[in-house]
Amino acid sequence: MNAADPRSALLDHLPAMRGFATSLTRDPVAADDVVQDAVIKAWTHFHQFQPGTNLRAWLFTILRNTFYSSQRKSGREVADVDGVHSSALAEKPAHDGRLQMTDFRTAFAQLPDEQREALLLVGASGFSYEEAAKMCGVAVGTVKSRTGRGRQRLAELMQLSDEDALEMTDDATLSVLTAAKAATF
Repeated sequence: MNAADPRSALLDHLPAMRGFATSLTRDPVAADDVVQDAVIKAWTHFHQFQPGTNLRAWLFTILRNTFYSSQRKSGREVADVDGVHSSALAEKPAHDGRLQMTDFRTAFAQLPDEQREALLLVGASGFSYEEAAKMCGVAVGTVKSRTGRGRQRLAELMQLSDEDALEMTDDATLSVLTAAKAATF
């Protein structure tokens, strides 16, 4: 940068910009933020500055516009002192679902083969008891019994109660467990 470069004169205007920002915000800390935002905008848009024009007026215009833009934006913002609004926007971490999925797989592996088969057909795949019975070559009552016992045992192994929220990453697994809770409790 040479002496004719307006960027070299920017530092000379900072005290006046801070004073102007303080008069707008009535808060020295907020004024510093507005000045910082204005300087960043000015620096990134120096290619738009016309050499030979009034640099101070150009900087003050950017500062003023920055202040009023932030005022308009803050008018649309909602104060959330108690965290009521932000808690409604919060999202549970994805790892909770993966942990429950791991627990499910461990418990599911402990079931007898015929109970796992019945749960996969009826709970996860969505077949009716009659369709599952036909596929397995057993009576409908046998499939119902295997499914019920399998669901009950899964609930026991996973230590599920009525208050527990199920947050699985797999809809089929969730459907098996949801039916297990409904049948057990």
